[in-house]
Amino acid sequence: MTLFDSHCHLQDVRWVGGIDAILARAGAAGVEHMLCCGTSESDWQAVATLARRHPQIIPAFGLHPWFIDKRSPDWLAELERMLRLFPSASVGEIGLDHTVGEKNDAAQADIFLAQLDLARTLERPVSIHCRTAWGDMLRILSARCGLPHGGAIHSFSGSPDLIPQLTGLKASLSFSGSIIDDRNRRGRACAAAADEQYLLIETDSPDIPPPGVELGANEPANVREVARALAEVRGCALDSIAERTSGNALRLFAINN
Repeated sequence: MTLFDSHCHLQDVRWVGGIDAILARAGAAGVEHMLCCGTSESDWQAVATLARRHPQIIPAFGLHPWFIDKRSPDWLAELERMLRLFPSASVGEIGLDHTVGEKNDAAQADIFLAQLDLARTLERPVSIHCRTAWGDMLRILSARCGLPHGGAIHSFSGSPDLIPQLTGLKASLSFSGSIIDDRNRRGRACAAAADEQYLLIETDSPDIPPPGVELGANEPANVREVARALAEVRGCALDSIAERTSGNALRLFAINN
């Protein structure tokens, strides 16, 4: 069985125990690839270092909506430089989040658009964060005629009615450990309903831990538990889910690999 963790943050400063041990446990669980997403200029170099040292780590570089107020004047040029240095890199984590304390929705939209346009120019897929901004997300993606080189809505938290609209724009849906919880009825309903050709799994590690794992201690090996939960809600075999989601992620994110 092979698995692909389609969204994690191995550069996170909260990691303890060393990256080699984390990757060894991932490998033992069948995780052969991980998309490691940067969130701001401050961590892009750390993502780059990990990707250079470990071939199973696929890099992504992006400016997350939580950190746009800390951007430098040259952030977009630096992002393009990083992406050109890594032809295998995706653009992410980018997106919209209307739950932030100080409202900056207009700035978020402008920065999101700039990164979508860069992804289009460089022919790269994207990894998208969206919280309580689904109307604006659909408007922006529709105005850009979707995602010509594909992308994923990471840790999808929308409603089932959004699924055909997003997949119609070539956005895959990635499900995290939140679907392991039986009480997450909407998330599990979406995981059951999503079109299999747009289906991905992730850990968002070190966050969104499965039951029994402390917040901040999640790791890519736990994507196997996400796969198990997805197999349960879809009524199919674990091996089938692993094969489908891994294949989808490889086609989407394993550029030039």
